[in-house]
Amino acid sequence: MVGVATALGKNGLQDWLIQRVSAVIMALYTVTLVACWFVIKDGDIQGWKTLFSTIYMRTFTLLALLALVAHAWIGFWTVSTDYIKDMWMRLTAQVIIYIVIFLYLVWGIQILWGW
Repeated sequence: MVGVATALGKNGLQDWLIQRVSAVIMALYTVTLVACWFVIKDGDIQGWKTLFSTIYMRTFTLLALLALVAHAWIGFWTVSTDYIKDMWMRLTAQVIIYIVIFLYLVWGIQILWGW
């Protein structure tokens, strides 16, 4: 049973499920971007701007960004608890990485929604 404040889910099964669902979302997003790359002629910037101006693509991108954050959070928690044995080093590394992940989330939202 996961009982640490830096864990995302309440238990290992929930963390496992979050990682699998987030991986599927990121895979679907990647397939969508690759398909759009083939549809948008010559990598035209106006085509990409038009694509990302729709509410559907912005919402899907936000969902993919949240999935990436959840996936990274759980992944780093798992790796750090397995390989960093000293509690203070692990906590310090987790706090630093989680701050960076949060800042990337805020930055991504700012870029996506133009705030």
